[in-house]
Amino acid sequence: MKKNSVLKKAWTGLVEFVAMHQIPIMAVLILLVIAFPFMTDNKYLLRIATLCLINIVLGLALNLVQGYMGQMSFATAAFWGIGAYAGTIGVMRLGMPSLLGMAFGMAVAGLFGLLIALPTLKLKGYYLSIVTMGFCEIVRIVEMNWQDLTRGSLGIMNIPAVSIFGFRFKSGRANYIIALIILFVVTIFVKNLINSNFGLSLKAIRDDDSAAETMGINIVHVKRVNFVISALICGFVGAFYAQYVSFIHPSSFASGVSQEYIVMIIFGGLGSIPGTFLGCIALTILPELMRSLLQYRLLIYGALMVIMMNFMPGGLLGNLDLGLVRKKILERRSREAVKGSGGGDGE
Repeated sequence: MKKNSVLKKAWTGLVEFVAMHQIPIMAVLILLVIAFPFMTDNKYLLRIATLCLINIVLGLALNLVQGYMGQMSFATAAFWGIGAYAGTIGVMRLGMPSLLGMAFGMAVAGLFGLLIALPTLKLKGYYLSIVTMGFCEIVRIVEMNWQDLTRGSLGIMNIPAVSIFGFRFKSGRANYIIALIILFVVTIFVKNLINSNFGLSLKAIRDDDSAAETMGINIVHVKRVNFVISALICGFVGAFYAQYVSFIHPSSFASGVSQEYIVMIIFGGLGSIPGTFLGCIALTILPELMRSLLQYRLLIYGALMVIMMNFMPGGLLGNLDLGLVRKKILERRSREAVKGSGGGDGE
């Protein structure tokens, strides 16, 4: 009991420290992230770091649907794969430049997102989960069997590296920087989106869709737009991923991959941007540290979800609002200052 009290006190102290020093902490973290590729030439570390950035982008896209809209989707891997294959076909067969290929992958993924959203998001409950689970498997089967388009089980090899204005970026450092730029843009976009009227509508729908509809929110339209935005983000980063790794295979976009991203955002915290960062980074690095247990990865993830649901159902940072914590601290300090001032006058 005493041990739990000490841990709780330490955690509270850490949270309060972070809440009161958000700007300098964020500045230091940003500087470290920018400086990282110039601090090492280790290709393995750069690759893991780049995959962390890619996974965070995919986690942010999924959190828009699951964390902020309140509906579970298993389509992350499907849209990611569609973007990867469409972008690759655009570059290798249609002669598109890299950026246009990424835009093409994003557009195709968005189109499929719209096709799923139109009929499905009229319904409530777990229908989206069921439909996206089936959709993800259909996409994988198509990628595996449409030999003429996707080369099936052979995969597509020798995908050209990212090229911008004639400069081809082949090094791990260059691709890390591009992934970091993509993450920065997506993070700013998602943050602004959830703080806008649209984001408030999303949260209202998540908390009580009947009340949201009563307030005049077109819940079907908002859900559809949000789902398509999520698909667009997945498609774009999928096209970049294909050009980064230079080889794609249907197994990379199986339904199990979608489940892993669900675990990542639940672990970090649903409806939390910092939680998405934490969950995606932790569960990208963890399998690398447990290579000998790689075949038990899904078992470990499942056990992790059971533990999190029992002890921290909101995830590590899901129920944490640093702005609110800071406000409470300032109010407490203000009360203490007034009380201390009053006590001095009384004497």
